[in-house]
Amino acid sequence: MTVLKAVAAAALVLGTQAAIAQSVPTNGATVVVPAFGEVTAANDQAVAMLAIEEQDKDKAAAASRVNQKIKQGLEILKKEDPQAKLKTQGYYTYPVYPEDRPMPNGVSAKPRVPTAWRVGQYVQLTTTNLGTLPKTVAAAQKVLTLNGLTFGLSPAATRKLDDARIAATYKNLNERIASIASAMGRPVTDAVLDTIDYEGSGNYAGGPAGAPAPMMARFAAKAEMDQSVAEPSFEPGETTLEMRVVGKVKFK
Repeated sequence: MTVLKAVAAAALVLGTQAAIAQSVPTNGATVVVPAFGEVTAANDQAVAMLAIEEQDKDKAAAASRVNQKIKQGLEILKKEDPQAKLKTQGYYTYPVYPEDRPMPNGVSAKPRVPTAWRVGQYVQLTTTNLGTLPKTVAAAQKVLTLNGLTFGLSPAATRKLDDARIAATYKNLNERIASIASAMGRPVTDAVLDTIDYEGSGNYAGGPAGAPAPMMARFAAKAEMDQSVAEPSFEPGETTLEMRVVGKVKFK
């Protein structure tokens, strides 16, 4: 077969395939269309976890100091940020034992006796006053320790952003339906959206709303009331919400 004949044969095959593809009827066809939406907004809420821990041979003395400093810390937080939501949690008391030493063979180990007691408690602060947050935290750090800080969206901002996320996802679904109709050689007016499944993928849901409970931790340094603490620097950042949707489209 000459080169010319081979080219002619290939063109004939491609032409036949194109004709077959164009002749496939799409009347009554059902098409499942996945779509995606994404929106981003600046974080407007902070959740700070503050804590205090005391250690003493006298369990009652340690607990008393913790109770006193938690009270002082709460008073400071309320003064610095009256609109903040405060929640005390994670009160713990546990013994501190001496390091175990290997016992000689044949000698029974004595019952372990604690040498001290460690007592602590956490305070959770939730606020949308991000402008005064560094000052609030610095004031609280005169008594308490900053154990964790996360930024996110307030409930009001989340609802607003969720509206935008749904709109963006629905827009993308319509754009993809139009593209599919064009590829099928059909006007988009022939497509009828039969079903919209906003839970089709199951991947758009966010993580758990609350952060995991903090573990008991040792605090190397203890702040005193007469010590001033420089204000920390925070960058709230942004939160991105995503959504996936699956649409079922029928063509006339």
